[in-house]
Amino acid sequence: MPFAPQIKIPATYMRGGTSKGVFFKLSDLPEAAQKAGAIRDQLLLRVIGSPDPYGKQIDGMGGATSSTSKTVILDKSAQPHHDVDYLFGQVSIDSAFVDWSGNCGNLTAAVGAFAISNGLVDAAKIPENGICTVHIWQANIQKSIIAHVPVTQGQVQETGDFELDGVTFPAAEVQIEFLDPADDGEDGGAMFPTGNVVDTLSVPDVGEFQATFINAGIPTIFLNAEDIGYEGTELQDVINGDAAALARFEKIRAYGAKHMGLIQDISEAEKRQHTPKIAFVSKPKAYVSSSGKDITEQDTDLLVRALSMGKLHHAMMGTAAVAIGTAAAIPGTLVNLAAGGGEREAVRFGHPSGTLRVGAQAVYENGQWAVKKAVMSRSARVLMEGWVRIPQDALNE
Repeated sequence: MPFAPQIKIPATYMRGGTSKGVFFKLSDLPEAAQKAGAIRDQLLLRVIGSPDPYGKQIDGMGGATSSTSKTVILDKSAQPHHDVDYLFGQVSIDSAFVDWSGNCGNLTAAVGAFAISNGLVDAAKIPENGICTVHIWQANIQKSIIAHVPVTQGQVQETGDFELDGVTFPAAEVQIEFLDPADDGEDGGAMFPTGNVVDTLSVPDVGEFQATFINAGIPTIFLNAEDIGYEGTELQDVINGDAAALARFEKIRAYGAKHMGLIQDISEAEKRQHTPKIAFVSKPKAYVSSSGKDITEQDTDLLVRALSMGKLHHAMMGTAAVAIGTAAAIPGTLVNLAAGGGEREAVRFGHPSGTLRVGAQAVYENGQWAVKKAVMSRSARVLMEGWVRIPQDALNE
């Protein structure tokens, strides 16, 4: 029987922060995939190599981890005072779905660079040498982000001496500002969906835990490490090699999602793997990072371990770092207490690959907490550019 040939689609494979993904211009996608829906999802699944029952994504561009099973679609912004619209799709590894419920903070670091290099930023805004300020509209969460991208001789500068724990090689520093990163719903408890900085979460057959539920950067559930039997110094294998622990975390996450009002029924969490994130915190302790680097108690303000798509992250998701910085700035949250309490505008936290500093400006006004922006530095670079190829029948409805 005859088989249809493959089609090729212009694409760029980029690292942003401690993640990497396949980037597309919206106008380069096949017409049927230029709008949201099943065809677009099928295309992205096939590009990444999902669903893969082997969990390896051998037949696609994915790297078989939550950090490397990512896609980005960019277009000139339709929003006033913005340069580029940024849509992020987290592709499931073993299931046939793309989660559009949240942002990827790490890949945000690559959005500005891609936009400059691909004609999505007006040429008049790009200096010959200096910093190009790119205004990004994050379409998943309807938020503004500003990327400060270095430019040399009119081209994006990717090489440099900025080191980021979780990334092997140094590169150019890209500063990212997440503006008004908290949820801006009408309810006064929007940042804290329950209206409390600390709640009690009861999970059947698992236990009862103190938790901070926050919508900032990405919806996140924070727990105390000691309440769930951990030190806060754990590396990936300790958690990811324990199937029972992963199942317990997922159950806590599902009940937490319902507590936050993100889902109505526990069963819905299975189709919402990207959000909320779940993380556990502890006071500073010495440990050895996954690269063999000694982290002393004095190197950090607190320790944080976070799970993404059902597995402990090798470093820290950028959006979760925003949640960490925001929660640390607000007295009484579990994150703030782990960092020593009080008011603060920045924290350096320890994660499995090392440390990361994130700042947040929190103010108490009109009887509630608000965060004006969160700031962190990442890096990004192009790994490969050209075309990706997929079988034509991947676009069949």
